[in-house]
Amino acid sequence: MIEIENTFFTLAENCQRNCLVICDRGAMDASAFVPKKDWEYIMAKNGMNPVGLRDTRYNHIIHMVTAAKGAEAFYTLEDHLARSESLPAAQMLDDRAAEAWIGHPYFDVIDNSTEFDTKLRRMISSVCQKMGIDTGDRLAIGAKKVKFLVRSLPDDSKFPKFQDFEVVHEYLKASVRNTQPRLRRRGQNGHWSYTYTVRRPKINGQQVEVKTQVTQRDYNLLLGQKDDKHFTIHKTRRCFLHNNQYFQLDIYREPCHPRCKGLLLLETYTTIEGKQLMKRLPEFLDIVEEVTDNPKYSMYNLSLKEEWEITKHFCHKLEGPVDELGNPVLINGVSNVVLEPEHLNEALSKI
Repeated sequence: MIEIENTFFTLAENCQRNCLVICDRGAMDASAFVPKKDWEYIMAKNGMNPVGLRDTRYNHIIHMVTAAKGAEAFYTLEDHLARSESLPAAQMLDDRAAEAWIGHPYFDVIDNSTEFDTKLRRMISSVCQKMGIDTGDRLAIGAKKVKFLVRSLPDDSKFPKFQDFEVVHEYLKASVRNTQPRLRRRGQNGHWSYTYTVRRPKINGQQVEVKTQVTQRDYNLLLGQKDDKHFTIHKTRRCFLHNNQYFQLDIYREPCHPRCKGLLLLETYTTIEGKQLMKRLPEFLDIVEEVTDNPKYSMYNLSLKEEWEITKHFCHKLEGPVDELGNPVLINGVSNVVLEPEHLNEALSKI
């Protein structure tokens, strides 16, 4: 599987056109069907590690929940040559396959809460959103990121299976009005992945974040553009599945501004709202309130060195003039290409 994928990855990298490689199954799926010790032996023998195989190799993971969970009436063995599992077995294998990807930074679970055509549109919309592609209202189904303030961290035994990561964020200087460029270093057991992100004004009511994986060398080069108005953000990010929903719990760590000490923020992407959403939230967490649109809990504002009462850099809402394609208007008509992911490699070669 890995060799086949590598062939397509190489073809895409050398193609003169933009390419999207979609893998039906990924390397980590095998870990769901073999004992843990055997899987660790396979990785060690081949010089692999979970961060490289799960987080760095694939930009985005989508888990399409089996019909056996939530759409049982449509699960049948008739006319399905590749399907042989009973309903309980299919449910168990689906859980294992999803758990194999816990920890990936961009992991979306598409459940059976809607009819099948809408389920497919949700999947396509998820891909487009991660790529920063504006689809207008053709795929609009209301999915958004929601954020909750958590009062305290319960004992690890209260959580379902989870993965913890060390995460470091650095904000960079922006030469494009109303954008927020940043770097992220995310690691586990000494293995790291690196991401460059540009947050842009909303398009059709949706926040746009264009993300690009970079190498360690590129990460170190880009650090030269660090914005001194911001502290470095240190977190432990805990990833887990609960009620067919993928959650990330950010546990802020020192050194940090006093406003971040002990801060716990829970995030997830969902189409569910109101009381139905509250029922999906982990009951073992003491949720204080939803803070999705509260600028006090924006990482950009949390990282500011100056006190909010005196700073001129507190961002209440990221918005601004855009051109006909939805791109931010440049300061004085000039852009530093380092801040645009599509020109990132070109810019780095000049540093």
